[in-house]
Formats: sequence, C-alpha cells, structure tokens
Amino acid sequence: MVQYKQAHLDASFAALSDVTRRGILERLGRADASITDLAEKFQMTLTGMKKHVGVLEQAGLVTTEKVGRVRTCKLGLGRLEEEAAWIERYHQLWDARFDELDKIVEELKREQRVYGKKERK
Repeated sequence: MVQYKQAHLDASFAALSDVTRRGILERLGRADASITDLAEKFQMTLTGMKKHVGVLEQAGLVTTEKVGRVRTCKLGLGRLEEEAAWIERYHQLWDARFDELDKIVEELKREQRVYGKKERK
C-alpha cells in the first residue's frame, strides 16, 4: 500500500513538474479537447503532445478516448487529494517553524529594547 501511494505521488508530481502539462490540465479544466487542438494551442507536434498526454494519463490526471480518427482528452478521475494532503503536511510543518521563528525574533527585539535602554544611562 505504501509503495503504491509513493509511486502514485511520484507519477503525479513528475507529471505536474512540466509547465506544458500543467497548461494542458488547465485547458482541459475548461473543456475536453482533441490531441490536435492541444498541439495547436501549445504550438507543438502531435507526437510531442501525445507524449505529454501519455505522462498525464499514466498519472491518472487525464483520460483519452478515440472515436474514429480523433483522440479526445479530458480530465481524469484523479482529483489530487493525496497530493494536496502531502503538501498540506509540509505546509503545517513550515507554519509551525515560522511561528517559532517569529517568537525568537520578538524575544530578541524585546531584549534589544531592554538592554538598549540600560546602556544609554
């Protein structure tokens, strides 16, 4: 189970690491599109677009359906909940660290005000 989740996260983050693939997801969020439409929008070859869509498909972020000669892409069933939860854990960790840092900075400022007044006398 853990290995599957790790592999799933790896595939998702690898797919999302490319600006073109993120753009494809954004475009498909508005409406389904054919490989040809996507290739034109992103000014790339059909072969290049098929590779990008394949990566997204393997990650479960996109599904494709071929009807006749047209392969249509749409958002997959993967809703990125696991990925968002993984990110949220780190978000909470960093929030806690920054809160601690804020406390230290405030204490240093307080000490500086106290010691600064004593030295002036």
